[in-house]
Amino acid sequence: MISKKMESLVKNSSAIRAMFEEGKKMAAVYGKENVYDFSLGNPSVEPPKEVAEALKSIPDSYGANYTHGYMSNAGYEEVRSAIAKSINSRFGTAFTESNIIMTVGAAGGMNVIMKTLLNAGDEVITFAPFFGEYRNYVSNFDGKLIEISPDTSSFQPKLDEFEARITALTRIVIINSPNNPTGVVYSRDTLEKIAAILEKKQKEFGAPIYILSDEPYRELAFDGVEVPYIPTIYRNTIVGYSFSKSLSLPGDRIGYLVIPSEIDDYADIFAAAGVATRILGFVNAPSVAQLVVSKCLDASVDIGIYNRNRELLYSKLSEYGYECIKPEGAFYLFVKAFEPDDKAFVAKAKEHRLLIVPGSTFGCAGYVRIAYCVDYAMIERSLPAFKALAEEYGK
Repeated sequence: MISKKMESLVKNSSAIRAMFEEGKKMAAVYGKENVYDFSLGNPSVEPPKEVAEALKSIPDSYGANYTHGYMSNAGYEEVRSAIAKSINSRFGTAFTESNIIMTVGAAGGMNVIMKTLLNAGDEVITFAPFFGEYRNYVSNFDGKLIEISPDTSSFQPKLDEFEARITALTRIVIINSPNNPTGVVYSRDTLEKIAAILEKKQKEFGAPIYILSDEPYRELAFDGVEVPYIPTIYRNTIVGYSFSKSLSLPGDRIGYLVIPSEIDDYADIFAAAGVATRILGFVNAPSVAQLVVSKCLDASVDIGIYNRNRELLYSKLSEYGYECIKPEGAFYLFVKAFEPDDKAFVAKAKEHRLLIVPGSTFGCAGYVRIAYCVDYAMIERSLPAFKALAEEYGK
């Protein structure tokens, strides 16, 4: 018999993963080329050549015991130092290896920080729409997720509602920009206003409130849009970063936390996060992946490929009558469904062999997410299906 908590989680398992698995079944029936799977944010762009070169160089650069052995729970010191220097060169910060903890992706890092900071009943605020797994991460540590309702006119955060819902139990505010699922980048003005609100609330309640900046899409920004670095705006910011998208390494599960020395209770938090990394069962981030990314900090995937996909899909869907804010980053379109029931719309799309994800998964019913990190030719093949779906609703 499984636990009561897991019973609920199994019953309500990820709609994204469920659609991905459904796509594999449909491909076996209709042929892969006749199923248009936009469900999973799985990068289609190959890792940059620097990744392969780094992998080849590692056996000659390090002894086997070093490469495959244990290290500090926080990760290899030289890897953390290289990452700190890279961040400093880009954002004018002054981090060292003592501000970096290597993690099992951004997801692992977020769980480490929540284990570190949350007591049962503590509140974590996030802005809808949001990555649905946040619900589970917070639940893992008996916290309470507070969802700020979406402003569907812009998908920038609703600041009045945000301020009103901060309480003495608020411990963490999650910010994800560029955003999954909308592709929206939170403006510097928005972030500065969030920081001002939090500064006021910290004084009011006499306790720190930490921003946890979830940044797997930082490098995936288009048209020269600025993605502000939040630690330079709000002192009590912790960053969770992943190389899953910037280097197309989602299966390697490698990322890091930035825990600035300036945050309240830095020494205790850094030490506790290292212990949390161990006792959550990660022990340390994957050793080979750490060494690989340390050699690829100036490399990136070709985001021009994603931009080409974005331009084609956005222009064609707009032509067919779909409503969507043009994304500034990440690799998703968040599209208004042609009926209020987004799950029914998704089911209707599946009849056209289009696999998309309901917006209710992200805390925003009436919308659907389309992941365009796919082959350009598949987008081209899918366009008649998108058009037929729109026509079915009289568009």
